[in-house]
Amino acid sequence: MDFGLVLQTDPPASTLVERMRSAERAGFSHGWTFDSCVLWQEPFVIYSRVLDQTERMVVGPMVTNPHTRTWEVTASTFATLNDMYGNRTVCGIGRGDSAMRVAGRRPATLARLSEAMHAIKDLAEGREAEVDGSPMRFPWVRDGRLPVWMGAYGPKALALVGHQADGFILQLADPYLTEWMVKAVREAAAEAGRRPDDVTVCVAAPAYVTDGGAEQRAHALEQCRWFGGMVGNHVADLVSRYGEHSDVVPEALTAYIKEREGYDYRHHGRTGNPDTAFVPDEIVDRFCLIGPAEAHVEKLRRLRELGVDQFAVYAMHDDIDGTIDAYGKHVIPAL
Repeated sequence: MDFGLVLQTDPPASTLVERMRSAERAGFSHGWTFDSCVLWQEPFVIYSRVLDQTERMVVGPMVTNPHTRTWEVTASTFATLNDMYGNRTVCGIGRGDSAMRVAGRRPATLARLSEAMHAIKDLAEGREAEVDGSPMRFPWVRDGRLPVWMGAYGPKALALVGHQADGFILQLADPYLTEWMVKAVREAAAEAGRRPDDVTVCVAAPAYVTDGGAEQRAHALEQCRWFGGMVGNHVADLVSRYGEHSDVVPEALTAYIKEREGYDYRHHGRTGNPDTAFVPDEIVDRFCLIGPAEAHVEKLRRLRELGVDQFAVYAMHDDIDGTIDAYGKHVIPAL
């Protein structure tokens, strides 16, 4: 199992770069960031510094979207970084949540997302692609490689992952839901004539290592409760489309948002988010990894058995450096 570290691009960028350096030394293979340029600093500028200051780490957004940059700009940025540092990027992409909604725009349609994934990958790898009706190609790309990993929850999005994407990003670490969604992706891949195991599976969720005591557990639950609110934005979209009780979306995913009243993106991805009080402890436990290091190892082994290739640690809490250290000493070596 590979390990990634997911950070927000809060200033100063030098702190993020140093944490990615520490993460690589601890055994993390991937460095991810949010991509929401109104809420945080521009990630692609920072990726160049991370790549320069690390030796093997692969970097990318978790996740970008088809609208905030034109596709040729996104592809050119990835291709330039790969040319400079040797194919060490990955394009995590989705319909767009915070990046779009904080600016008053709607997330992209799945059809638009599919077109964007094709174009970005083809351009970054040196092939011709069509962008808004115009064919184009980067003549300077040589031996470029850009895996495209797509974030998804709903049935149509999961099918698109299986049909097209190189990887699947699932933003929660609940074993039941992971098994359900990985199965859906693999079935879609087989239907499209692909080898199901060729789709890399990345589970991303907060991880907080405690001493096993009740006091630290209570603190960790509060530090990670924001995540249930972030996932709840996507779940609310699914409920509005398919209803509260649906055969195509598990109730284990949708039931907890009944008390959700709204969401202010100014607090997005932050501990203490006032719009996440509706998230129960049970959901924080199911969606995140909380407890002593051995509990993290046990849950990750279960996820690995379900086909998870990478666990990406959302480190948005008050013990980022402690989590990097604990994973490097106790969790990554065990897996």
